[in-house]
Amino acid sequence: MARRQLYVYVCQNRRDPANPKGSCAVSGSEAVLDRLKELVATRGLRQRVRVMGCDCQDLCAHGPTISVWPEGVFYGHVGTADCEEIVERHLCDGKVVLRLVLPEDAFG
Repeated sequence: MARRQLYVYVCQNRRDPANPKGSCAVSGSEAVLDRLKELVATRGLRQRVRVMGCDCQDLCAHGPTISVWPEGVFYGHVGTADCEEIVERHLCDGKVVLRLVLPEDAFG
């Protein structure tokens, strides 16, 4: 398979639900990963976009988190309802979904 233009990482880190730090998996990131993969496939983007799960991105309080590379865009609090907008606007049209972008202070 050729190198893709975009790589989308969806955090799949899981902690005990009682952990105050939270975790993306407990917040629903598995469903987000599945939905993004489905949308990328149905739109015929798999030759240029790779969606995959990853370990912790150190943004647990903002989960589920997604990062898009090589752009270095980080999205937070992403739900399955947001996936179509991310695929259509960002992955297809190259426009960042500003309402989901994590602010710089999230990386504190």
